[in-house]
Amino acid sequence: MDADLKSELRLRALAARAQGGDDAALTRNLREVLEPHAGKVLAGYWPMRGEADPRPAMDAHAGPVCLPVVTGPARPLVFRRHDGRLEGGTFGTSHPPEDAPVLVPQVLIVPLAGFDLVGNRLGYGGGFYDRTLEVLRRDGEVLAVGFAYDTQEVPPIPAEPTDQRLDLVVTDRRILVPAKKPLARG
Repeated sequence: MDADLKSELRLRALAARAQGGDDAALTRNLREVLEPHAGKVLAGYWPMRGEADPRPAMDAHAGPVCLPVVTGPARPLVFRRHDGRLEGGTFGTSHPPEDAPVLVPQVLIVPLAGFDLVGNRLGYGGGFYDRTLEVLRRDGEVLAVGFAYDTQEVPPIPAEPTDQRLDLVVTDRRILVPAKKPLARG
């Protein structure tokens, strides 16, 4: 895997993300994707560092909503029911307190730095969502929805065997169903 290329693509995508986009269209597109999943457990995230904001669509979801909790390095995320109470977490995240019930998401809104046309994503390099998706997919069905501004699309991302592909990518310009191509291995 070409770590330098991945780092370069991440920097490029984050610079594009900083420019923002059409937030109203972004929310409309995410709501459209979530609507058929009413009643299912939805995992969102509390945005930070300029991430696309899923909260308006999460607020409109007709079903339980949870947020991720980082429990330690190199571990899958745990999801706790979002009832409005938040506390600060690792890496500048915000999440529900420890007494909030743990839920297993069926639909997962995934934050990202960048994405490509086959559903590979660039995160921040910790592998939390890859580990989490691996466990969730092993134990049942989950829909992984990348959420970003369209300008965060990058050329093919060199993927590793542990990388988990997104099922959809929702942007302010489109709802992308990734091409069914093999993972681009670095």
